[in-house]
Amino acid sequence: MTDRWALAPAEDGGAELAPLGPDGLPAGPILREPDLAESVRSRPDVTRWVWRATAEVYPRLRAEGVRVERCYDLEAAETLLLGHEGRLGEPRSAAAALARLRGGPVPPDPPQRSAEPGSQSSLFEPRAGSADLPLAQLVEVYEDQQRRHDATAHPERMRLLTASESAGMLVATEMNATGMPWSAQVHREVLHELLGERYAGGGEPRRLAELAEEVSAAFGRRVRPDLPADVVRAFAQAGIKVRSTRRWEIGRIDHPAVKPLLEYKKLYRIWVAHGWSWLQDWVRDGRFRPEYLPGGTVTGRWVTNGGGALQIPKVVRRAAVADPGWCLVVADADQMEPRVLAAISRDPGLMEVAGRAGDLYQAVSDRAFSGDRAQAKIAVLGAIYGQTAGDGLRNLALLRRRFPRAVAYVDDAARAGEEGRLVRTWLGRTCPPAAGADSAREEAGIPDSGRTDGPDEGAGRGDAQDWMPGHASADSRARGRFARNFVVQGSAADWTLLVLAGLRRACRDMAAELVFFQHDEVMVHCPAEEADAVVEAIREAAELAGRLTFGETPVRFPFTTAVVRCYADAK
Repeated sequence: MTDRWALAPAEDGGAELAPLGPDGLPAGPILREPDLAESVRSRPDVTRWVWRATAEVYPRLRAEGVRVERCYDLEAAETLLLGHEGRLGEPRSAAAALARLRGGPVPPDPPQRSAEPGSQSSLFEPRAGSADLPLAQLVEVYEDQQRRHDATAHPERMRLLTASESAGMLVATEMNATGMPWSAQVHREVLHELLGERYAGGGEPRRLAELAEEVSAAFGRRVRPDLPADVVRAFAQAGIKVRSTRRWEIGRIDHPAVKPLLEYKKLYRIWVAHGWSWLQDWVRDGRFRPEYLPGGTVTGRWVTNGGGALQIPKVVRRAAVADPGWCLVVADADQMEPRVLAAISRDPGLMEVAGRAGDLYQAVSDRAFSGDRAQAKIAVLGAIYGQTAGDGLRNLALLRRRFPRAVAYVDDAARAGEEGRLVRTWLGRTCPPAAGADSAREEAGIPDSGRTDGPDEGAGRGDAQDWMPGHASADSRARGRFARNFVVQGSAADWTLLVLAGLRRACRDMAAELVFFQHDEVMVHCPAEEADAVVEAIREAAELAGRLTFGETPVRFPFTTAVVRCYADAK
């Protein structure tokens, strides 16, 4: 009896399913059963379900109380394989994969479905234009994908990446259904404290109106601080030339309008991105309910389709409060990217440093920077992000003498990016050769001084439309910087997927529930008596993920954990 089955839901609520052999071919007849959930529930020995798209199937199963341990997501696998083949951006649907396989016309992917604020009904509806293929055709695609996995440079790594990406899809579906504990009352109190009273008609709240008056008074004329062009003109009339209203630029100016303007911008972002309308749209039944999309960026980082879950200001996190008798276990990976660089570069010196308990940057500084931790941190991050101008160049030279293989690894990636070659993470996720400068800056956090954003700059960042790949740029140096960062940040994303998978497995027999994840941070909501077990599960998941992803190395991947009632108290 095989432990891997293919599954295709039917329009009438039933399902087609069949056992699969190691070669991906059916190992038995295709069955037709009247109830999708029961077809899965009645087969507890199946260890992996193969289906078209987790987001189309698993929410329906979860609604019926069915938990799936493992799956193989055909469309997630297609995305990874297309990238590896240098074809990222081609249609990724199962129908498109079948058409390519058969040599027919390839249909475009259906448009991205928008999340519906205040409701999760859309999670149970297929994307516009999407269609489930018959099971026989899905199996045909699956068989071809197995051959394509075998043709990659490191088949076992690529299979692990596909498995971890599919596991991430399961985790995201469960997080979407669970939601993050959220107190609407506390949120309203925070908004009143920061913004003051709301005015009828949806206009700016009292505090923003007061700050707008202060800005206008400072300039001696009526200025709209929510209109960047108006602010730039006002500074010009005052004899001060600015190119944008970004904090890092106007914060250096000596003018009485600066202080109220910066305060206005900060509060405006909260009002627009996490104000009363956001509360009404995204919080329901004591839970904040965004929609997580794994692999929403070329590096493998997650995004959200609405809700801005990955950009919650710390002051607003005061509203993320555990249920009575429960707590939040918030875990941050310590200095994750330098540790990942040590593991993927196999630099003996950096691996030894990353294998010690304690502060990695301090250990690097003791070796190469005469104990100057700040300079060591700048050097390490400069090597990863490509920020090597000025003092960064001297720091990089010191780093290269002590950790030559680590610096050479990211230098080689940057060179490949500049030359238009494909660059891959340790497991095989691929950066397209035309990854744009804008994407690189967004992912790396590098400011672009040529852009002018309003007071709500960053509002909604993390939504899919802001982070999807495909931004075009002819700047080869920008591509090189992005490729340099990609091999580290992407490999870190691969590792965190396996952390999530291990943590999900460890918590399956607990009441604990995964409720939040972003890049290097994970949050578990659990009864207070389970907190110690969850902390230990996070530690074990990190260690296991390190071995699975990078093999046996001295590198350690510790997490700093906080057991709190309120998310804001974790940092």
